[in-house]
Amino acid sequence: MISVSNLTKTYSGTTVLNIDQLEIPEGQNFGLVGNNGAGKTTFFSLLLDLIQPSTGRIFNDEITVSESEAWKSHTASFIDESFLIGYLTPEEYFYFVGELRNYNKADVDSFIMQFEDFFNGEILSRNKYLRDLSKGNQKKVGIVAALIGDPKVVILDEPFANLDPTTQIRLKKLIKEQTQTKETTFLISSHDLIHVTEVCERIVVLDKGAVVKDIKTSEATLKELETYFEEQTLA
Repeated sequence: MISVSNLTKTYSGTTVLNIDQLEIPEGQNFGLVGNNGAGKTTFFSLLLDLIQPSTGRIFNDEITVSESEAWKSHTASFIDESFLIGYLTPEEYFYFVGELRNYNKADVDSFIMQFEDFFNGEILSRNKYLRDLSKGNQKKVGIVAALIGDPKVVILDEPFANLDPTTQIRLKKLIKEQTQTKETTFLISSHDLIHVTEVCERIVVLDKGAVVKDIKTSEATLKELETYFEEQTLA
């Protein structure tokens, strides 16, 4: 589904990302972890064609991301609140995204009803603009909006941050259900090692822009990651 070849990004002579090869198959929950400045956001920005690579290519369903927009029809993301439109209500924003995905209002209404538990009575029919919602509730809106239209690829940056524990649990369940029932490919960046190991079947660790670990998740993965980052503090 996602393929990376000889990918680098350099700013003012400093290379912030350098990935020779990386393959993310369809239907995989892929986790990306690393300290601040490791290259996670740069990688996601390249995946979404928000910035151009210095060298190399990214393929999304065999489409070169930087050369065609055809991949956008089956790819969705929520990186941060800048992806939202602050002067819209949640419902208006869902309808806006739905129109982009060829959903009419009835389709959108039916779709978002699936997420009543996830919204926990804090999103719909509140007559609030997105800009006036808490960071956590903005994130709920952004994540659900990214799922409209059943995209094959969903990219989420720090999806568990700013969410209360109950919503974090519901989000993990939601992600797993999407993967199992619709074979959605999730790419998830997170600083929370516990959450990412619980929801992702594969985890890649970035350090200074390079892949230093590529782990198939098991019961030992959390301890392996904790040990790695503990060693980083001593280096």
